[in-house]
This record gives sequence, structure tokens and C-alpha cells, in this order.
Amino acid sequence: MDLVLQRKSALDPALLERLAALTQAQAIEPLETPDSHTARLSAAQHHDEIAPLCRAAGVDQAWIADGRRLGDFGLFVTDMDSTLINIECIDEIADVHGVKAEVAAITAAAMRGEFDFRASLSRRVALLAGLNESALSEVYEQRLQLNPGAEALIRGLKAAGLKTAMVSGGFTFFTERLKARLGFDYAWANQLEIVDGRLTGRVIGPIIDGQAKALHLIATRDVLGLRPDQVICAGDGANDIPMLRAGGFGVAYRAKPALREVAACCIDHVGLDGILRLFG
Repeated sequence: MDLVLQRKSALDPALLERLAALTQAQAIEPLETPDSHTARLSAAQHHDEIAPLCRAAGVDQAWIADGRRLGDFGLFVTDMDSTLINIECIDEIADVHGVKAEVAAITAAAMRGEFDFRASLSRRVALLAGLNESALSEVYEQRLQLNPGAEALIRGLKAAGLKTAMVSGGFTFFTERLKARLGFDYAWANQLEIVDGRLTGRVIGPIIDGQAKALHLIATRDVLGLRPDQVICAGDGANDIPMLRAGGFGVAYRAKPALREVAACCIDHVGLDGILRLFG
């Protein structure tokens, strides 16, 4: 296995040497980019001290199969809220409506896996009843930002020939705009019901929960004729667990503990484009 190390600022040479010695790596291959510093320890072996050393130094670490390259994959699937973008859209919509504290508390519990997602979504959306639909545009234009490295990630994936998909427990108002903005091939999310210019407090159609995310991944993978190990997926919350389990390589991005436990790697320090550097 190769051990890939990434940090926003320079990697400490002494730390690299120590990690290389602990893992009995055959070589240290450094790679510096404008916004991060990366090194690959080739033919490394697992050691219990690696994770705590990296955590203390603010270094993201990932174990990658020898010779695994980005072009070996054919599909990338990502969550939207708090993964691709910096906010939970429903919390910000609720803020416009004056009910953010209540909605955000339910969101946080659902992302930790403490609250059934379907029930949590229905309860949160119900609290938005009566809100003018202009609030959606306000959130998109004034509050939503892409997380660091998002644009570079999608450009790099497309350049390598991967198809890209966004599957979200959020709302189509946002996924459709981001799909067009970033050039995603596919996007799925929940649709808010709007009547006479106001939210009714309900969603239209099937709810996109964790299981639905996994099913969209599997269906898209099968249409493209890909094997499970040819799919990369990324998320941050407990409702992304089924999706990461269905994918070949799961990335937990600044994620809740429940998701970190099932992910192939965690990214806590560098941007989303760090995914590109995992595979050379």
C-alpha cells in the first residue's frame, strides 16, 4: 500500500522521515501544489502510530493500493450540503423564516445518525410552511459557497474521464443550479412543494434518504457498466453511510464520527481537490 499525506502548509521533513521509518516505506515522493503539500510513501506498511501522529500535525492521511490511479475509476458521486458546499441549505432557509435554531438542531441530530432522516426531513420542511420562495434564491446567492477545492476537483475528475453525480438529501433548487454551474452529469435531490409562490411545508415525490443515495449510485454505476471498485464517493453525515458502502472508495469530508468509521479515508485539512492527489 501507499500512504498519501497531505497538508495545507509544508510537511515537516522530520515527520516524513519518522513516518517512512515506522511504515518501512521504500521511498518518499513529494508533490507540492499552490494550495497544499503532498507526499506519497510508497510500499508502506500499517503502523498504529501513523494516525495519531498525522492528527497531531494537521495532516490528512490515506492508504491507497499500489498503482491505483484516478483513471482507474469511472464515476464520482458526492453529497451536497456540508460536502460540496459550506452550508446546510435547509438550516439557512429556516434562518430566513426565523426558525433556524429548531431546524438546525434536528439537522445536526440527523447527520450524527441520532434521528431517522426521513422523519427529520419531513419535520424540518414542515417548519418552513408559508415562506416565500424568494428565500431560496437569497440562500443560493448570498449564503451558499463552494467548499475549498470543489471546482478544481470536478475539473480534474472530468479531465480524467470520470462521470460526476450529486445526490443530496437537500433540494433540487440548489442541486440543479450547482449541476449547471460545475458541469455535473447527474443530480438528484428532494423537491420542495411551492404553491402560489410559497413553500407548503411538504416535498414532492420520493424522499432522497441514505438508502436512496446508495440506490442512485448503484443504478448509475450499472448504466455506465462499471464495477463497484470503480466508484469514488464523498459525504459528511450519517445518511451518507449507505452510499459510501456502495462505492469502491469512500471519502469522509470534515465528517461526523459515524461516517468516518466506514470511509476509506478522511479529509479534514486540505480541500476537496485533495481527492485528486490521492491517486496520482
